[in-house]
Amino acid sequence: MLTFIGLGLYDEQSVTVEGKEALADADRAFAEFYTSHLVGATVEDLETYHDIDIEVRDRAGVEQDPEAILDAAEDEHIAFLTAGDTMISTTHVDLRLRAEERGIETRLIHGVTAQSAASGLTGLQNYRFGKAVTLPFPYVHGGDPVPKSVIDSLEANRERGLHTLVYLDIKVDWEGRRGVEVEGDKYMSAEYAADLFATHWDADALGVAVCRAGSPNPVVVADRLSELAERDFGEPLHMLVIPGEVHHVEADALSALGGASESLFDYE
Repeated sequence: MLTFIGLGLYDEQSVTVEGKEALADADRAFAEFYTSHLVGATVEDLETYHDIDIEVRDRAGVEQDPEAILDAAEDEHIAFLTAGDTMISTTHVDLRLRAEERGIETRLIHGVTAQSAASGLTGLQNYRFGKAVTLPFPYVHGGDPVPKSVIDSLEANRERGLHTLVYLDIKVDWEGRRGVEVEGDKYMSAEYAADLFATHWDADALGVAVCRAGSPNPVVVADRLSELAERDFGEPLHMLVIPGEVHHVEADALSALGGASESLFDYE
């Protein structure tokens, strides 16, 4: 059996009770943290809290060569762990389909997602979000500082009055180590993303920085992108939301929860 478990957003205690119980029932545990990871916990923290050894797999070990996971799941109960929700912004549906093709029973145990947290923390209504995008570091793709595909998706959402959640790039090398940050790890900050958008798209557009969602002290700040670019939002992980048409209740929430000035809103 192969059970996919979302660990939530921040540390070893962010997992649901159902997920914690399923992990306790597992014979072995694998994990990937290249799509995202828990900044409030190391792999050792997870192992100690859940009393299980965890084998961390890199991207190739999950997407190209998952045989170790699948072979184990044929005879044992295997837990496969990810940050957030197990199937959100990941490619792990392929791993699940491979398991199903081999007759391995699969199960999903969901965790809190960054998208639901962004909605809850900002007060922006979840059904008013359009397509989410990921903003990569410019050096990764070698094209425009903000890829045209990102701008196109953002503007298509705005034309429909919808908000855009912008996931910010993470470049962490997990191969050969166990969750300890080292020099060279890169987490795109909300101020860096805001500066890219302000410089290469619309400096006066409203943006909302959402930082350390799921932690004891998350930060939400709403302002023009040019103003957000001048801030220092501290430790990762960060997200950025570009609102579309803002309902008056959402505006009230952004003012109360994110310190937005009423002058930023244009609504009836």
